[in-house]
Amino acid sequence: MNYNTRYRGVGIMKCPYCGFVESKVIDSRSADDNERIRRRRECLKCGKRFTTHEIIETVPVIVVKRDKSRESFDRNKLTNGLLRACEKRPVSIEQIEGIVNNIESKVQSSLDREITTEQIGELAMNELKNIDEVSYVRFASVYRSFKDINTFMEELNKLLKEK
Repeated sequence: MNYNTRYRGVGIMKCPYCGFVESKVIDSRSADDNERIRRRRECLKCGKRFTTHEIIETVPVIVVKRDKSRESFDRNKLTNGLLRACEKRPVSIEQIEGIVNNIESKVQSSLDREITTEQIGELAMNELKNIDEVSYVRFASVYRSFKDINTFMEELNKLLKEK
């Protein structure tokens, strides 16, 4: 009986390099204020190392999109949107992960089981505003759907007034 099939209900962890299903845990430590466990693994076939993150499973939050369709909250989509907004800016991946962790925590701790994309966008913009204003404006241009230069200028003027 191997490590991956010993425990009922545990998914198989494939090596991202060779696809082999057996690995050993080299190191485990808490990450993100004890909300995740970071595990460093080594593939038993190819010997390459990779990192996995273990999180507590929560009740899914449903995101209501602009077209009224619904889907589960996906932190990867939020991360990708932030990465695009912060491209070629002095914003570290750790800062982006911090933003996503903060937003995910707020979404999960909310009593509402549904949240709109606009609400998520506002949370992201509030976080970005404190880190990098250019990234904030880039992100806002997508989430607020700037139609022309006037709406873009309104957002810039609002940002300047807050300073």
